[in-house]
This record gives sequence, C-alpha cells and structure tokens, in this order.
Amino acid sequence: MRRPTRRFFIGTASTAALAWSGRTRAASVADRVRLAVVGIHGRGVDLVRLFAAQDNAEVVAICDVDSRTFPRPAQLVADATGKSPRTERDFRRLLDDPSIDALAIATPDHWHGPMTVMACQAGKDVYVEKPAAHNVVEGRRMVEAARAHQRIVQHGTQRRSAAHIAEAITYLHSGQIGRVAMARTWIHQQRQPIGHAAPSEPPPELDWDLWQGPAPRRPFYANRVHYGWHWFWDYGTGELGNNGVHGVDLARWGLGVDAPRAVVSGGGKFVFDDDQEVPDTQVVTWEFDQCALMYEHRMWSAHGLEGAAFGVQFYGTNGTLIIDDKGWRVEDGNPAGGPAADPQHAHVANFLDCVRTRNQPNADIEIGHLSTRLCLIGNIAHRLGRKLRFDPSAERFHDDPQADALLTREYDPDFPLPQL
Repeated sequence: MRRPTRRFFIGTASTAALAWSGRTRAASVADRVRLAVVGIHGRGVDLVRLFAAQDNAEVVAICDVDSRTFPRPAQLVADATGKSPRTERDFRRLLDDPSIDALAIATPDHWHGPMTVMACQAGKDVYVEKPAAHNVVEGRRMVEAARAHQRIVQHGTQRRSAAHIAEAITYLHSGQIGRVAMARTWIHQQRQPIGHAAPSEPPPELDWDLWQGPAPRRPFYANRVHYGWHWFWDYGTGELGNNGVHGVDLARWGLGVDAPRAVVSGGGKFVFDDDQEVPDTQVVTWEFDQCALMYEHRMWSAHGLEGAAFGVQFYGTNGTLIIDDKGWRVEDGNPAGGPAADPQHAHVANFLDCVRTRNQPNADIEIGHLSTRLCLIGNIAHRLGRKLRFDPSAERFHDDPQADALLTREYDPDFPLPQL
C-alpha cells in the first residue's frame, strides 16, 4: 500500500468534519448508536462483544490493519445481531462515513492520541482504551479536541463505572478511616518472555506502514505484533501504562489528587532475557503536597499483595481500605465493605448513554489523561534514572529539558499529531 500523504491524512478528517456538520445528531442516535471498533485483536474483540450486546448500540464496522483479525469479531457481531459488520483496514474511511456516530479504539497505544483527535475533528464520539495516550502532549491534545468539538470521549478505565468501587470511594471520602496520607497499588502476573527476533518481511495481510503510523519507521519484527508492542517505547507504555493505569486511576480518585510535585522510579529488567525495552520489575512513587502514591509490578511473578494480583490500598489514621477484584473492605478500623460488581457492561453502557444525553461520562478523557499522565511521567523517571520535579501548571518538568523531551515524540511526517 502506498504511504498516504500528509495532505490526505489531515484532509480526510476535515472532509469528515464537513460531512458531519450537515447532519442532525438527534436523528442519528434516535434508535441506536452506530459504532465502529478499531483495533480488533485482544481487547478490541472484547469491545466488539460488549458493544454488540447493548440494545442501544450497533457495531456497524470493524477495522484493523491486519485483515487476519476480521473473522472472529465479525462472527461475534453476526451472532449477536444477525448482520455482518463492514470491514476496513484504514480507519480514515470510517471518519469519512457520516452514518457512524462513534469509534471504539483498541489499537496500540501510539495510535490512541492521533486517532482520537481525528475522530473528534470528524464529529465522532470516542471510547478509547487505556492508557489514554502514548505521551503527555497527546493526552492534553485529546482533552482539547474533545472540548473544542464538543465530543463525548470515554477512557477505558472501566472500574470508574463499578458500583462497588464508587461505594468504596464515597466511604473513603467520608473520612471514616481518618486522614489518608498514602495509597499503594499493584499489578502482578506471570507473563512470558517474547524472545529475540530478527527483522523480516511483514505478512501480506498486515499494512505495516499504517500499523506504525506516527511512530518512527522500523523493520518488521514478529514479536511486536500483535501484543509484544506493549514492551517497546515506540509503541507502548510498559506494564505501568498497560495495566497499572487501572490501579493508579483508582488511587488518584481516592486520594483526590491531580499532578504530583515529584516522581521517582526504581526497578529494571531483572528476569526476562528477550527484546523487551521496558522494566519487568518497577516501583514508582509520586509525591503530592499532602500524600504519596506508590505503585509496583512484577511481570514474572503472580504472587500478589493482600492475597490479590491486583489491588489498591488506602492507608488512613483510623483504618485501611482495600479495593481488589473481589470487592472492597476495611481493615484495622470499623468493618465495612462489599462484593465486586461487573464494571465492563456498565462502562460501555455509560458511554452510550452519554452519547445520547451529552452528559459527561464516568471516565471522561480529562480524567483518563490525568491518570495516564502519572503513568507516563513515572516511566520518564524510570528511563532517566532519577527523581523528577513536575510543574502541573505548565504540564512539564522544572528546568529539565531532557525530561521534557520525553513528554512528546517526533512524529513520522506523513502521520503528524493533528493540530486543532
């Protein structure tokens, strides 16, 4: 496939935006929200299943740069609705279609920001998977695009829609465990190494150029596609951005904080002998004015903390509140708690409801950006190997050009970050 020109890349979104301006949105969503799911390997298949199960949604298209991914999600839609979805390899064709109301984005991280901004410019609402963005500048651009174009953008931190977690956070904020000066979150699981790969020709079904998009041009390596990309800085955000963002988001919500004054990260690649660039062992501490937040992961050990592979603890002067996938509970204080509720269907249902009502969703993109930002600057501290001081008003570091450079990236000239 010939590489698209920059003019085509920007012009496509502009054309779609013009097409949208002549439509009546109320009519388009009177019965069902018409969605396209972009990136249909792994989490994207889950989104196809979740949205296809909603009575007020219709998955009308699926999109992936690798046509080998089409059969399974297409069958899921057909089984749920009796109709097969349209298939596309280039998401820009979806932006040109005024009959599509929203995009659900489950691509690699490096596409989240540009694709969301373009979708907003084209008049589409967006459900974008976690982490919100590949870098801090992209995350802020996503927020600006959503506001400028009055779009609903939901971040895929689905625990924001879990009833038991809302109950736990309300209890926490009531002050019943006293003053909370520290929270801790963790994710532990036994991943497998991805091995060492040599450059090779990409499969004919894969548009490797479009897969890379805004990232630097590299040869094809088989252990990057379709999941190993998480562990390379060009495309992913490591385990901290991949799964850690869920716990970091809940901890930030519970602590009631936005930006830290300082961040430090320790750890390294201690176990895996493979091509991964990211740490397989990491501990991050963010310092706020009146509290601290700690995070840790081990990608090679499933032994978690507090009997759970994933969780968040809030340490108060009168007790400790713990949230994990079994529910929430208070220890060392007045007993309280409740069992877990399924957040998955609730989160996509919240998004669909907000598409219709234009209310702000539970995980609005600014919430997603602020939580993702913690993960991103934690990774920057790790990559530079030193403590960093952050200026929230400028959304950059204090007198640190080297760290500031990692708040963004150099974009391939044919795939720039769209301007507003």
